Amino acid sequence: MAGAEATSAAQGPDTRPVDARALAEALAAKDAAALEPGMVPPMPVPSREKAPPFGKLQGLPRAQDLVARAKLEGNKLVVKGGKSAPDQVLTIDPGLQASLTKIMQNYQVPYGAAVVLEPSTGRVLAMAEHSEAKPELRGLAVRAVYPAASIFKIVTGSALMEAGVSPETEACFHGGKRRLNERQLEDTERDGACYSLALAMGKSANVIFAKMTSKHLSADALKRMAARLRFNREIPFAQPLDVSLAYIPEDGFALANTGAGFGDVYLSPLHGALLAAMAANEGRWVDPVLVEPEPFMPLPEPEPVLTPTAAHGLTKMLEETVTHGTARGVFRERGFQVKDAVGKTGTLADREPFRDYSWFVGFAPKDHPRVAVAALIVNDPKWRIRGSYLGREALRLALERIPAPVEVTAPAGAAGKH
Repeated sequence: MAGAEATSAAQGPDTRPVDARALAEALAAKDAAALEPGMVPPMPVPSREKAPPFGKLQGLPRAQDLVARAKLEGNKLVVKGGKSAPDQVLTIDPGLQASLTKIMQNYQVPYGAAVVLEPSTGRVLAMAEHSEAKPELRGLAVRAVYPAASIFKIVTGSALMEAGVSPETEACFHGGKRRLNERQLEDTERDGACYSLALAMGKSANVIFAKMTSKHLSADALKRMAARLRFNREIPFAQPLDVSLAYIPEDGFALANTGAGFGDVYLSPLHGALLAAMAANEGRWVDPVLVEPEPFMPLPEPEPVLTPTAAHGLTKMLEETVTHGTARGVFRERGFQVKDAVGKTGTLADREPFRDYSWFVGFAPKDHPRVAVAALIVNDPKWRIRGSYLGREALRLALERIPAPVEVTAPAGAAGKH
């Protein structure tokens, strides 16, 4: 034993096991400057199964949290400036913010956040949060420590459509509702059910997304779509916002598994609402706005990130979630319907300790979107509400507070007059 210890000491730290993935990422990062932004994660991506980052969740310091520092003045939230700094008027709707916070407080959610955006401008109308487990915790909406789960199917679906797959394209399968294995990627006579890509999005059919990723997408194609949709990239915002990290394996079953939503991919609720807003904007990306701009300041131009055809196909797929899929029940609850809503659910759990992450991202109305939302709840084994309930309420309450645009029509008696 003494000899073995001496040998180990003499060899020093170079004999320690090498983290192959971290090394690969570090080597790839050397060439990152020559790649599109976001193609390489800016830091090592944690393993969801071995080291879930939620376990290291830290709150946002009050000095950096504009919403926490804002005071109500009339019907606006205002952050007072210093001697030389002007006041900052926030885009937040105080009534909507209070209503969503109250829902999470009433249901005593362990951790929850809800974000509401105006899709066309990126104005943040609500960024509500609550933690029954840690009441002092702030910044839940801007932290990217939550697994994206099936919300990542929005990225995969977008990449599939730009690869020539349509929402009507069918694939057949067996099993795969929760876990996947390599054999399920092959077409066999055991495949007794067939779904279109749209229905697979609605029902969150993991095996369909895994099979279609394996058949139609390369790692490069999925990486490029994730980068376009702002994974592995900083998103400009008035207060700190975590980068949503995505590790995309190079090939094989690991790539298919990631395309289905089981990979090491993390998302902040604010970023989730931005994904919904992108679809609502017919494939154009708009950065989020938290502080009302001065009248003379032009808003940034939206950036096209999806073709119009792909964006329309994505909306068609998201509609299936509400009409025939995983959110059908909650959106059909009597008295709480949201007309022409579309969206995507996502659920995933950590084992030790147990944490249930549930998501909903979406927008409404489908044809003339006025609001986009993201809702996330992290539950214990016993729970009261999940993300789809909070997301529906975010859509419903926001639409009640934001009037539909008035359609101007000429009086009937004016017809034919000049």
